[in-house]
Amino acid sequence: MKNRIKICLSVLFAVLAVTLSRGQNDQNEIVITRSVYGIGNTKPVPVSIEGFGSEVTDILKFDLYVQGFTFVSPDAAQYQISGSSTGEVVGRVVDRFAKNTILSRSYTGATLRQQAHAFSDDIVLAITGKNGIAQTKIAFKVEQPSGNGEIYIADFDGYNAQAVTRDHAIVAAPAWVPGRRLLYYTSYKLGNPDIFYHNLSTGQRRVIAGYSGLNTSAAVSPDGTKVAMILSRSGSPEVWLCNPDGSGLKQLTTMPEGASSPCWSPDGQWICFATEMRGRRMLAKVPAAGGEIERIATVGVSNPSEPNWSPDGKWIAFTSQMGGFDICVVPADGGNATILVQGEEPSWSSNSRTLIFVRHTPSYRYVLSLLDVYTKQVKDIRQISGNDSEPVWAR
Repeated sequence: MKNRIKICLSVLFAVLAVTLSRGQNDQNEIVITRSVYGIGNTKPVPVSIEGFGSEVTDILKFDLYVQGFTFVSPDAAQYQISGSSTGEVVGRVVDRFAKNTILSRSYTGATLRQQAHAFSDDIVLAITGKNGIAQTKIAFKVEQPSGNGEIYIADFDGYNAQAVTRDHAIVAAPAWVPGRRLLYYTSYKLGNPDIFYHNLSTGQRRVIAGYSGLNTSAAVSPDGTKVAMILSRSGSPEVWLCNPDGSGLKQLTTMPEGASSPCWSPDGQWICFATEMRGRRMLAKVPAAGGEIERIATVGVSNPSEPNWSPDGKWIAFTSQMGGFDICVVPADGGNATILVQGEEPSWSSNSRTLIFVRHTPSYRYVLSLLDVYTKQVKDIRQISGNDSEPVWAR
């Protein structure tokens, strides 16, 4: 087997030298090196945090670390984050080099954890101009040694986890409806792998695909009007499309070796999936309206599976199996792939830079971790007892 080749995608570096006077007798120069987004090799943004209690400090550090920040002393930070958390979070962010306050706000009316997450999101927006992800949700599967499991939802860091199902059955492939508290997932509750629709607000659920054979991997279109899924009703597992209630069924693929893991382009025009041709795994895409299938090249890696399209449309994350499992990204039109970290089952957050994925521990347990794609910084989220897997981010 060929050696793994890590190929860096095109990266543009700009160097900004800033000289600050620290007093009449201090002639030291501070040189700041900035890198424009580069997959896997961007330097994290240095910030300092002081004044908060330990709980809020830990929350802020977690939230910011998985979005490309690192923590240094105040006199080495580009941005100084300070405040207090006695009863409520009061926070301020100072751009040390521009010498101005870019954020000053207090947070009330929620738990300290919720206030800290809200402050974190405001910090990210103030510094990067992009929305933070600290108040987002995830869904995932928790499997017990028996093989049975349940679908859970939680805050993005794993806190406030709640069981969605209590069926003591094999479950798989949770999928959010964009912008709503609705899930699709596969369950053997009725003895067959059926796709369920589940309203999290009312508890209502029903089967929308219960055909003989396999019904799995529901993926909802960005506008919520269509559901792609894998069905084996015509023989091999193929990509099918239907309305949210299961009606209007249409087969999109007829692959020699079947298909798996459909996901949508953010404009709703394409469905990406994994398949096999002449004994080789590959990624491909098919128009959501039906039509010719196009291959998506993943140069430098082999055996791609489990694709997930970034919300900004630029990247497809996927799992590559070359001995072990690796999280990789490739431009959405295909090209040179970049290996990021060991793991599988990636799912993008709304910021198109943080992934949640499954990591294998030395004790053979599956845990969920967050990866900042640009800096490769990784943090495990809070885990539920059992094997946690198949994460998907709400958008």
